[in-house]
Amino acid sequence: MSIDSLRRSAVATVSGLPQGFWWLWLSTLVNRTGAFVLTFLSLYLTTELGHSAWFAGLVVALHGLGGVAGSPLGGALTDHWGRRPTMVTMHLAAAACAAALAFVTSAWAVALVVLLMGVAMQAVRPSINATIADMVPADDVRRAYALNYWALNLGFAVASIAGGAAAVLGYRTLFVVDAVATTLCAVIVFLRLPETRPERAKARDGEEKDDERVSMLDVLRDAPFRTLVLLNLLVCVVFTAPWIGLPLTMAEQGLSPSSYGMVIAVNGIVIVGFQLLVNKVTDRRSPVVLLTVSALLFAVGTGATALAGSAVAFAATVVVWTVGEMVHVPTNAAATARLAPEHARGRYQGVMGMSWAVAGFVAPVVAGAVVDGPGSDVLWAGTFAIGVLAAVGYTLRLRKALCEEEPAAETSVVEESVGEKTVAQERPAAEAPVVSLVPAKPEPASGS
Repeated sequence: MSIDSLRRSAVATVSGLPQGFWWLWLSTLVNRTGAFVLTFLSLYLTTELGHSAWFAGLVVALHGLGGVAGSPLGGALTDHWGRRPTMVTMHLAAAACAAALAFVTSAWAVALVVLLMGVAMQAVRPSINATIADMVPADDVRRAYALNYWALNLGFAVASIAGGAAAVLGYRTLFVVDAVATTLCAVIVFLRLPETRPERAKARDGEEKDDERVSMLDVLRDAPFRTLVLLNLLVCVVFTAPWIGLPLTMAEQGLSPSSYGMVIAVNGIVIVGFQLLVNKVTDRRSPVVLLTVSALLFAVGTGATALAGSAVAFAATVVVWTVGEMVHVPTNAAATARLAPEHARGRYQGVMGMSWAVAGFVAPVVAGAVVDGPGSDVLWAGTFAIGVLAAVGYTLRLRKALCEEEPAAETSVVEESVGEKTVAQERPAAEAPVVSLVPAKPEPASGS
């Protein structure tokens, strides 16, 4: 492919999206460029405050636990309160937590602040994903999620490099910079991003219609969406495993920590360098095919880790599952938006985000236990099997739910189960199948 064709592909990838999306994209970039807390938290706890590695791991796990609670909370606020106020409030809450870490030193105070920070950081993601689905035409939603994910990783790459260089100023300084960047992100959203929440239909008495009321339980009763969440949880477990198991496996092979640093850096380099090209190749493809292929790439990439014996071989496995990551994250977010009724997009995205948070909390513990017990080969055989299982699940269980062949201009009547009664609701057939939602790394949910 020539340079000129690459340029045309890049232009086509970024063209045609509304101005509001680019303000949201900029806020994501600014936020992640200053994301220093999670990157340097374990070092701060052990080298600066003198805590044990066990305690540092517990605190990082608490961040993930906070995300499990924050995601459905953010989803509910997104639908009831609005996209923009939820984003601004949660960004400011995360900024306050980052600033607090620069001053608190008590072990349990640090743990509490990190827990609350996990709640705030995960709670903002449903509002970001719902806003993208609201403002971007349906045919361009997957591309928009991919571009926002690119901004997230571009910012993370800058933060990793800048943070390492700036660490000489002290960890507390980095945390303050993180707070300032997150506050600036909130300011951009407040000043430039319009509210996109759809107007709720009202009954004659002025109350919200029954069919507009969707609880988290109703979301979980949506069978196709529940299947999508469970399959995504499997993929998330596979995606999270290398961030824990890869350094341990490389150490078993006698490779140095610096070798691991170079190998895992391949993940960010590939995403920053090739996300736009992947977007072009996958544009307009079937979501079921893309989700299936991404699950297989995760399976093959992580499974092949058991066969690697050099830094180059390990880097090659990272390339494989990173391509799977680039395909999966935006496609899964777009599939969530497709299955969600527009008045419940926040709650659907919140439940989906919870699957990422659960995997981020559980998978590291399980991966470490497997490596310490049966061994790393068992871990990679397990991730291969789980990835293949997810691929089969996408193909067999979601092909009908994510079918894209309905005429866009027609309107279909869809029955939704709300509580114990069924109501008929009209909406465009492009959204008709909706009846029946991430590390820093790993944390690739497509928001910021």
